[in-house]
Amino acid sequence: MLTHLHVKNLALIREAEIDFTEGLNILTGETGAGKSIVIGSVSLALGGKAPREMVRPGAEYGLAELVFLVNRGKQKEKLLELGIVPEEDQVIISRKISDGRSINKINGETVTLSQLKEAASLLIDIHGQHEHQSLLQKKKHLEILDEFAKEELAPVKESLAGEYRSWKELKKQLSEAQMDEESRLREISLLEFETGEIERAELSEGEDEELERRYRRMTNARRLLEAAGNAYALTGYEEETGAGAVIGRAIRELQSVLSFDEELSALASQLSDVDGLLNDFNRELSDYLSSLEFDEEQFAETEERLNLLNYLKSRYGHTVEEILAYQQKQAERLATLQDYDRYLKELQERLEQSEKRLQELCGEATEIRRAYAEKLCEKIKEHLIDLNFLNVEFEMSFEELPEFTAQGKDSAEFLISTNPGEPLRPLMKIASGGELSRIMLAIKTVLADRDEIDTVIFDEIDVGISGRTAQRVSEKMMLIGRTRQVICITHLAQIAAMADSHYRIEKQVEEGETRTQIRRLSEEESVQELARILGGAEITDIVVKNAAEMRKLAQAAKQSR
Repeated sequence: MLTHLHVKNLALIREAEIDFTEGLNILTGETGAGKSIVIGSVSLALGGKAPREMVRPGAEYGLAELVFLVNRGKQKEKLLELGIVPEEDQVIISRKISDGRSINKINGETVTLSQLKEAASLLIDIHGQHEHQSLLQKKKHLEILDEFAKEELAPVKESLAGEYRSWKELKKQLSEAQMDEESRLREISLLEFETGEIERAELSEGEDEELERRYRRMTNARRLLEAAGNAYALTGYEEETGAGAVIGRAIRELQSVLSFDEELSALASQLSDVDGLLNDFNRELSDYLSSLEFDEEQFAETEERLNLLNYLKSRYGHTVEEILAYQQKQAERLATLQDYDRYLKELQERLEQSEKRLQELCGEATEIRRAYAEKLCEKIKEHLIDLNFLNVEFEMSFEELPEFTAQGKDSAEFLISTNPGEPLRPLMKIASGGELSRIMLAIKTVLADRDEIDTVIFDEIDVGISGRTAQRVSEKMMLIGRTRQVICITHLAQIAAMADSHYRIEKQVEEGETRTQIRRLSEEESVQELARILGGAEITDIVVKNAAEMRKLAQAAKQSR
């Protein structure tokens, strides 16, 4: 359940906070007061588009924050699967918009937009102003059915999508494998040349790096010999100025006076250690100098081997590992082409097996869909009767698509008849805007029952309806509000009268700025707001009396249900 909305610096709202309640929460207000901004702010927090112009002019950032109370077991389980742990049964979702970028957080932890949307889908369902128009798109009907049947259908669809990808890949491989005999022989000749060339080189992994190190050493042998020789002379014992010879003399000087002062023993010992280390260093440096002897034949072999490796790299890969991988790939292709008939037969058999499995999964999906379509249409029909479709018939027709898709081979469409004796016809051919709005309300109600979503938002669900139909819609809203939280923006008094909590959205001018404010109304203020909706420009005592009577009857209807 959505318990709190905090909006800051979005459009006409400088800062506003709303505490929502259980049941039916109604928002009303004058046209242009900013009702759409409230739903827009909720949509923004749930991952909707964040246009730069939505941030209030002059403000550094815009903020939309939602606080949800989560006390349903299944919701908690699904949130935990996403790594979201409700703290004291609360989940706080926020989005901060600045310079066209957004920072998304759940319970104070930064998340990606996709993670935020996934979590939001478990907590709330928003029916926008024009969403009912999507019912005019045939593909939407199958989506609605799949949503209704997802508990049983989802695993089948997952397997179906995976098998479809495999089938498509096998079809692609088979198509690419078709070639004439001349092309096959020409490719075989090329593959034999390439694999043979690499095989004759007898490459070993890491060989190129070792050869380059050795070649670098050989080409710089003179400089290395000169530098190492000088270092050996400067640190050696053969010349009087060498470090070894000098340290030797220093040791002898100290040893000649050790009997006069014992404190010199430690210093003489340290200098002896230095002499030992220097001696070891000179011995290793001497060995290194011996290894620098230049061998013309060895240098030529190294250079030739490097040239070969660089040639192979220019053709088959940047490293020895890549060249060997290329050789393996081409060898496999060569084996395929040399036994081409067997390869084509195996590929064809795999494609047929995949197609058979795909057909089975499509059949499973169709069977599940048809079974659930009957249940779905029956439930939608029940709600449509509640919404003043008194003689309605509602069914779903199926057609088989000519080709496989990742969703199967089903094409489905809702059919409706609103008058006795009339044949069932597609929604897009007979439904008006008001009828579509009520049909979508019925569908949303059925899906919400299925998903156990706590909060449903309806943004002007009353488009195109009035009179008795509006009354039926209000009764349906009230009934939905018995089992879940409903937040509804409306311009009809019949719906507003059913409110458990009534909020007014109003536009005010302060300090030369236009601002939108939202506040919860008392019972008396709610009656006055109903009178405003009923009376328009002039609110007379009779209008107020009618509003009070409407509110009284609505509350009585709620108690009688």
